[in-house]
Amino acid sequence: MKLDTKSMRHLASEDWRVLTAVETGSKNHELVPTPLIEKLSRLRGGASGVHRSISNLAKAGLIARMKEARYDGYRLTYGGYDYLALHTYATRKDVYSVGSRIGVGKESDIMMVADERGTQRVLKIHRLGRISFRTVKSKRDYLKKNQSVGSWMYLSRLAAMKEFAFMKALKEEGFPVPDPLAQSRHTIVMAFIDAFPLRQISDVPDPAGLYADLISLILRLAKHGLIHGDFNEFNILIKEEKIASEADDGEGKDMVILTPVVIDFPQMVSMEHQNAEMYFDRDVNCIKRFFERRFHFQATQPGPFFKEAKKMVGKDGARRLDATAEASGFTKKMAKDLEAAIQQQEVSKGDGDRSGDNEDRSDDGYDYESDEDDEDAQDESDQRTTVENDFAEAVESTQEGMERLVVSGT
Repeated sequence: MKLDTKSMRHLASEDWRVLTAVETGSKNHELVPTPLIEKLSRLRGGASGVHRSISNLAKAGLIARMKEARYDGYRLTYGGYDYLALHTYATRKDVYSVGSRIGVGKESDIMMVADERGTQRVLKIHRLGRISFRTVKSKRDYLKKNQSVGSWMYLSRLAAMKEFAFMKALKEEGFPVPDPLAQSRHTIVMAFIDAFPLRQISDVPDPAGLYADLISLILRLAKHGLIHGDFNEFNILIKEEKIASEADDGEGKDMVILTPVVIDFPQMVSMEHQNAEMYFDRDVNCIKRFFERRFHFQATQPGPFFKEAKKMVGKDGARRLDATAEASGFTKKMAKDLEAAIQQQEVSKGDGDRSGDNEDRSDDGYDYESDEDDEDAQDESDQRTTVENDFAEAVESTQEGMERLVVSGT
């Protein structure tokens, strides 16, 4: 679904309290009973005030009824979850305005936002389950066996928690990653980096040098006990830096340096993971295949290999970062739940073209009485994050079209 903040300005403080009540009730109820919403909201206007707010929220698509429900109740939609996260950011002054979407993928949406001073930031909204629910209507084995983690919103929140924890740890160790600024629910706010995805680059002055830098990053991560798990041209940005240098003839000449920046960390695993060697080899081979296909470059030396990288874990005083997420509150159970969900996403990827009976389903996979606007078919079928054709123009238009978030009391 697309993020539309226009309704935020029309929500009163009572509406936010009711929306928060639905979120709270969702922790124990798939469909939150209306009497429980009334109890959790604690509005002075009583039941009538709650029902008025429920009507406002339902019209905005932030909550919805489920078809054939056995009792009267409402479920939080992804739109409602988005609004709660934005409301938190606006209250904390992390985000002041929201611009256009600059990227969309199988598991996330990327938005341009800004703070009160107009500094550009990036908002990443995790949307686990988008592919699974859109393409595999009948495949619910994972959810049936794991009722406690049956909500894809919960799993999206876990993805954001894990990614934010690793981004902070990696940044502290000097890794080239975006500055993580804030996290709320299933979203992350990070610093904007003026760079291009590696997949969009058709030529580089020194393929061997860039290849060496990327392989060094894989080995450096391993030294700190980590494997990216999805290290490829879609999750690597290339930042171009020009440095003035003096030529032999005395004339100044700009030297271009390409610096890789790594993004997307929800699938990151430890070097101690049972499938660590498979993930490590996959990351290495992804880079090798891309450089051979795009730049016609082949490394003269084989490897690197997992066994050699494993011996380097923790060497030279390298801090083990594979326990960082757990130390931040991301428990082993959460990690297990998230890994199972990501694997479910991978399984669902190949089934998109074989499922054609899901037109009436919402983005979070449930049949609602109120219809929600569908994404464009191309957006929904994207298997990797895509960026606007001209990134510079997209950023410029976003600056002009920023919409301020209006925060009412809660």
